[in-house]
Amino acid sequence: MEKFWDELLLFSRRTQRQMNRWAARYGYKDVPKEILDHVKKGDHQGRYTAVNLTNEETIEFRMFRGTLKLNTFIATLQFVDRICDVALFMSDEELRAISWSTFASGCTQPELVQYLKERRIYINEPVESEEEV
Repeated sequence: MEKFWDELLLFSRRTQRQMNRWAARYGYKDVPKEILDHVKKGDHQGRYTAVNLTNEETIEFRMFRGTLKLNTFIATLQFVDRICDVALFMSDEELRAISWSTFASGCTQPELVQYLKERRIYINEPVESEEEV
């Protein structure tokens, strides 16, 4: 979440001011476990953080603005699913090394890809071209 904050802000459909009020950052740390330890200490804005971990039984993703567009809603669910997959299945070293283009290339569902393109945060694969002589 912290590493790709700028992209998440674009995806969320919120302004930075809205994020600060309803879904604040925890702050970036070099080691993902350090972020988790910081969260567990409670030195933050309580439940008004991008990922609310204050409840014992649930995790709440708060950064996304509401929508009535079905495609946007589906894409948001798919995006959260991708975030969860990355968080669960990557090591700390892999998380530190992942780039936005690698993260985005793992987003394969058509609704999510379309939404990332609409928000101009989808990274296409490099296109090889020939130079004119």
